[in-house]
Amino acid sequence: MSNEVNAPILPTSMSSKQVVWQQPNQKIVEARTIVYKSDAMTQLMKMIDRVAASTANILILGESGTGKELIAHAVHEKNNRRNKPFVAINCGALRETLLESELFGHEKGSFTGAYQKKIGLAEAANGGTLFLDEIGELSQAIQAKLLRFIQEGEIYRVGGKDPIKVDIRLICATNRDLEKEVQIGNFREDLYYRINTIVAQVPPLRRRKEDIPALVNHFLSLGNQAYLNRGRQMDSEAMSAMTNYDWPGNIRELQNVCERLQILCEGHTIMLSDIPENIKTPEVKDDTTEYDPTITLGELEKRYILKALIHFDGNKTQAAQALGITIKTLYNKLHEYGEFEKFAVHTRPMK
Repeated sequence: MSNEVNAPILPTSMSSKQVVWQQPNQKIVEARTIVYKSDAMTQLMKMIDRVAASTANILILGESGTGKELIAHAVHEKNNRRNKPFVAINCGALRETLLESELFGHEKGSFTGAYQKKIGLAEAANGGTLFLDEIGELSQAIQAKLLRFIQEGEIYRVGGKDPIKVDIRLICATNRDLEKEVQIGNFREDLYYRINTIVAQVPPLRRRKEDIPALVNHFLSLGNQAYLNRGRQMDSEAMSAMTNYDWPGNIRELQNVCERLQILCEGHTIMLSDIPENIKTPEVKDDTTEYDPTITLGELEKRYILKALIHFDGNKTQAAQALGITIKTLYNKLHEYGEFEKFAVHTRPMK
């Protein structure tokens, strides 16, 4: 269950030259290991509170490392199934044949190496919650069997002939755009609508930066390296660098960095000099290299060629030289685009 706790205040240093970051005197909310105080996470957890008591299937969306499994745990703990099993499986970590056996189980002798009967994870979760992480990685064959399982509430072990009734609360998660996967035929539309009764979007850490100081404090206080009794607090400049960084690996990356800092730190306080260089001075992202799935390569080429012609006031010879193509190729491209008349003379194109 969620409980509110007063955020711990880290001790200040006695040195007049050193300013140690202090947690503001406000409350943070901690549910299991979910630490947050941002509005984005507050709204998400309020929604989880509302839907957890239901039996509706939940689809959790979010980038890798944002804590989707922790959200699934929170749903389980707030449901009347909390005293039953919570079983998780990463669908992207296993081959198709092995995944089917792990998920549904198998009978003895059903395939080479099946020396005894095995209970699948879906069956092991009976009465509780089944969490399927990275569900977007499932093959079409497994998707069909999962859909039948959801519809009928029963499974067949690999090599088995008798259906086995299973009662579970299903929670799925993915970092893929499943709607787009449906459109291109990689994910079954009927399965998609079965699993997304409720959709929970977990924000990336760069969208909830006000949570970073609380998370850092949490990891330094309760992490695996806390017994070292060093690196238990963070200098304000170091904390500022941590907060300004975008954390592409999200909370998982933040946790790993905190653990590494605690191991390598020489004193009680983590200083700015201890922070990795890539966090202190991150590379500036080149937006021109960002992939836009709505733009084809042909459209991108067209835009670039027309920009070059505009830059050279319609001079096709100069534009072709700058683009590294022949003038004949440029003519062909302009005819292809239906733009030849616009650039018929060496002047700015007609509006």
